[in-house]
Amino acid sequence: MLTKTDHNIRYIDTDATLKELISQLSYTDDIALDTEADSLHHYFEKVCLIQISSDGEDYLIDPLSSISLTPLFDILSTKSLIIHGADYDLRMLRTSFGFRPKAAVFDTMIAAKILGYEHFGLAALIERFFGSIITKQGQKSDWSQRPLTPMQLDYARNDTRFLESLAQHMRAEMAKVNRCEWHREACQSMVISTGKDTVRDLENLWRIKNSGECTQRELAYLRELWHWRDKEARQIDKPPFKVLNNQKLLAITIWASATSEHIFDEHTPIPRHMHQGRLGRLKTAIQKAATLPEGHWPPLKKSIPHKRRFQDNTPDIDALRKASTSIAKKLSIDSSVLAPKAALASIIQKNAKTLEEIITHGPLLPWQAKLLEPALNRIVAAREERERLKNILSDDPMPSSPPPVTDVTST
Repeated sequence: MLTKTDHNIRYIDTDATLKELISQLSYTDDIALDTEADSLHHYFEKVCLIQISSDGEDYLIDPLSSISLTPLFDILSTKSLIIHGADYDLRMLRTSFGFRPKAAVFDTMIAAKILGYEHFGLAALIERFFGSIITKQGQKSDWSQRPLTPMQLDYARNDTRFLESLAQHMRAEMAKVNRCEWHREACQSMVISTGKDTVRDLENLWRIKNSGECTQRELAYLRELWHWRDKEARQIDKPPFKVLNNQKLLAITIWASATSEHIFDEHTPIPRHMHQGRLGRLKTAIQKAATLPEGHWPPLKKSIPHKRRFQDNTPDIDALRKASTSIAKKLSIDSSVLAPKAALASIIQKNAKTLEEIITHGPLLPWQAKLLEPALNRIVAAREERERLKNILSDDPMPSSPPPVTDVTST
């Protein structure tokens, strides 16, 4: 029989307790869900805990135990799931267990953004609606360790126990401002994206932040050192930053490329605590980069300046961004929720005109495209008028000035 821990949580780590949980879940429609993984502590990240809340009861399922979770995922796939920031959890569950939801997913973070909340973290929402302050203590702990501490149990429980009530409040708020369909479209798009395999650019994984400022010679060192670090992390099953963080990796890169001597003394940026075996392999990586012929150095990443890239359409991009910002302000949402800047530039660059083209070339969701369509129509009309006048003027010996770009912020 399911028994509660001292923290009023039902802990599931046997087939018998899991079977009873599944029986209870069969009578409910909505299930709050969350996961905890160990990416901050291991190279090969995995789901270490699955939290579920339903009908006022809280459960913690231990995927590191010997139980088979197939029956659990079979029933979860048929239920409406409530998750905060669902994209990460759904990707992890798909990668680890092949889980894909078949019913609707209600993402409370997406709902908060669509409602225009300034703070949309779970703790902020819980305080907003229920006046409860939940601690983040335990968030970065190693969830692969057993037994879990009382602090971890409390933290894990709080991730789901408020979600059912939170979703009810937010559904009501979205209904008042006619944004339920916006939310449905956004959640559906998110679920679809989590079902796709991420294509990793294997040739450029090593290009870390600020590497764009490196010379070609420095990139040769950086690439070799990145692969050295990655191999070290794999061997000890630790995140790469626990071997060497990016800032130190760049420092060693710049130092190593600036000298041919490579004297490893107290003046080098190499951490003093690095053990001899790892240090020896690091030295080998540096020497390998040092002897690499110039023809084999990585190419500099071509970066086209933004204004140059859209030189012919810059006024239209600015006009659409201005219109988007104005629309978002009237709706009391962040402009990025309506449309990211890159999407607006893409719409102009690809000469989108129809609603379907806005959706495709943004890409944007239908609700976003419908809000932007009138402004884009005015921009397109103004552009075509400028082109018409330009053609006329090209045949007219009398000079004349074309009309300014139309202000499209009015709706």
